[in-house]
Amino acid sequence: MNKLYACFLSIVLFSTLALAQNDPAAKKVLDAVGAKVKASKGISATCTLNSFTSKGKPNGTQNITLQMKGEKYQLKQGKTEIICDGSNVYRYDGEKTITKSAVEEGAQTLSPQKLLSGAYDKDFTYKLVSSKTAFYEIEMKPIDNRKNFQRVNLFIDKVKNTFSRARILDKSNNVTEVKISNLNLNAVVADKMFVFNKAKYPKDVEILD
Repeated sequence: MNKLYACFLSIVLFSTLALAQNDPAAKKVLDAVGAKVKASKGISATCTLNSFTSKGKPNGTQNITLQMKGEKYQLKQGKTEIICDGSNVYRYDGEKTITKSAVEEGAQTLSPQKLLSGAYDKDFTYKLVSSKTAFYEIEMKPIDNRKNFQRVNLFIDKVKNTFSRARILDKSNNVTEVKISNLNLNAVVADKMFVFNKAKYPKDVEILD
């Protein structure tokens, strides 16, 4: 769950230098992606996370479902769950602990909104490194060196203008590959899905905040 959280939850930073440092070709691609996500009233997707050690050895696979609406989202992987209601993030470890934190407290990590929307100007420098295949490959590096990852390579479908997969390199040179399948930008997502309800968890669950 910590690995999942480290790949997906919130970046909130400020930078006035990002636009001057970024590649206009990459920005054009990302803006097209962002426009489709912003126009969506609901998003659902199935994601697969494959992790590898710094030596390239496989280190586990996770299958995740994502529901998203605006600034709210729900991530599920087996019994574990993350709910963001737009203000707070609740992380259930699948056993007896729920950790609550404010959205802005997750400033070292990547949120689903960031990963899908293409709105990276305040947080990354980026450049288009390849357009030879059916995908645009965009390399992004965080402006803030305190982030827990050093580089993200995004692969954008040229025809659909949607995010397809990503490769995340962390500070220890471990790699997490994120692949999104069954992406639906017109999903009907109920608001109640993003409301934290302690009653649906085990009675002895502990909430830490």
